[in-house]
Amino acid sequence: MFGTNLLERRSKPERIADHAWQHLVSAVNTAGDGIRDTARSARHASTGLADEAGDLVGSAAEEARHRATRAFDALAGRRPALPWAFLVGAALVGAAIGWAAGTAARAAGSHDRAVDDIEFVDVARPDSPAER
Repeated sequence: MFGTNLLERRSKPERIADHAWQHLVSAVNTAGDGIRDTARSARHASTGLADEAGDLVGSAAEEARHRATRAFDALAGRRPALPWAFLVGAALVGAAIGWAAGTAARAAGSHDRAVDDIEFVDVARPDSPAER
């Protein structure tokens, strides 16, 4: 009862200010809840994007580090190392192609000799025009 009388004794501008304040607090709380929900959903949605961006930045940083090392070596007068893996791979591919070509050449050169030994015989037929 005491509190009710105290609230009723306030002036009209104070009551309007109090009502406006309560309305403002309510609006801020509602907006805060909405922003919090939006932030949560944005955080969940952006997790995958952040991972992809992190991978992209990581690979770009690794490439930059590799290029910087090569540039430093070039400025220091050091030659880049030979790409041994590429050279060994090319040699193996060449050997495989050579082996395949040799096998194909041997197969083509060793045809059956019995086919060459066939003799053709002329046969005179009784109805043939050569005998008439």
